Amino acid sequence: MGFRNSLGAAAAALAALLMSSGAATASDDSKFPDLRGQWRTTNRGLIAGGAGGFRWDESKPPAVTPDLGQKPPLTPEYQALYEANLTDMAAGGQGIDPTYRCVSPGMPRVMIAYSTLEFVVTPETTYVLMSRDHDFNRHIYTDGRDFPANMALEPRFLGYSIGRWLDEDGDGRYDTLVVETRGMKGPRVFDATGIPLHEDNETIVQERIYLDHSDRNLLHDDITTIDHALIRPWTVNKTYRRIASDRPLWFGHAVCGEGNAHVGIGNEVYYLSSDGYLMPTKKDQPPPDLRYFKSYNR
Repeated sequence: MGFRNSLGAAAAALAALLMSSGAATASDDSKFPDLRGQWRTTNRGLIAGGAGGFRWDESKPPAVTPDLGQKPPLTPEYQALYEANLTDMAAGGQGIDPTYRCVSPGMPRVMIAYSTLEFVVTPETTYVLMSRDHDFNRHIYTDGRDFPANMALEPRFLGYSIGRWLDEDGDGRYDTLVVETRGMKGPRVFDATGIPLHEDNETIVQERIYLDHSDRNLLHDDITTIDHALIRPWTVNKTYRRIASDRPLWFGHAVCGEGNAHVGIGNEVYYLSSDGYLMPTKKDQPPPDLRYFKSYNR
């Protein structure tokens, strides 16, 4: 009988603990901005001049110029690499953009938001969920941790992100998420024009994510990239619009590999024709090296 009473007391204590925990969570949740829903980029800066997709710096005009209107602040070495990449793309090649192989665009490029985004905010972690399989999903840790000592972790395309919530207007609620991301791996470029990042992968990406003051259905992400390919930190603004629906339609992940007709062999990229044969992508492109195949007559 004593055991039954003690068990009941323990159950009551556990219920009270869960209730108090739930109340604390609800209280914590009320301190954060409402980022629920489906977010799509407002970027209408489509690239002109042969490269598809969205431009990294959408504030620049989409002029057909040697740098396609971007004017990235590159070092002379990486400006030359960028120009060679543009020449290759103009001839039908892929340049240095690695995403034709369906690898992740990596940070900071994923924040162009090629697909719809979902932000899930918890006190410990803010998740940025993406709809394309090769974009992956971001974890922004807001639990007070620091970067691992000497960044002793395996580099990832999206890197390792640590964030901190700020109450910048002093109203008792958080309004701005500041984030720093390190530990990225390559190859990565800024956008489909092939603006390069340094091969040392020592990139640091800093973000300020906040709702628009006059329109709560607009979300801003001020992104500053610090990289040895740049002569100075490069800041751009990305803006996302919340879809006005209490039941947004989420499609399944878009699978990049499905229907991907690009074939990389050695340093060349070919195209798979509808009848299953390799096609050149550039004028006078050499065929692939067949040294490991026996010669035969058709």
